[in-house]
Amino acid sequence: MNLEQLKPQITTIINNKETSVDDRLLSICTLLEENISYYNWVGFYFKNGDKNELKIGPYVGEPTDHTIIPFGKGICGQVAVSNENFVVADVAAQDNYIACSITVKAEIVIPIFVNGENLGQIDIDSNTPDPFTAADERFLEFVCAQVATIL
Repeated sequence: MNLEQLKPQITTIINNKETSVDDRLLSICTLLEENISYYNWVGFYFKNGDKNELKIGPYVGEPTDHTIIPFGKGICGQVAVSNENFVVADVAAQDNYIACSITVKAEIVIPIFVNGENLGQIDIDSNTPDPFTAADERFLEFVCAQVATIL
């Protein structure tokens, strides 16, 4: 499925006030994982209160031990500090990478800003080498902007 075709569905999920924020986030994870063949683990991490760490939110994919990630550690932790998108074409080439699964070949992390503050991120692992394009970045920026409206 084309990424652009998923945008209306994302908006519909976000606007569904009948369900909790976590349920809406999980629905987004499921939508992306089921419709984009190279999205193999899709989840959210959020700033854990006043601590300099991220706490896992809703996700779909293999269970992970990485429920808390210190700022600066791994790809997610680096995005929490840099406030910038991070696209990793080959996780094996990253020194500061936290391996979740031996099958993961690439990762993309896009921060979520609310009133200019980085409150969390969407994290996607792929079992396909170097699958992420600028179109994925733009699409996931759209997803994060939508998510920001309900946080």
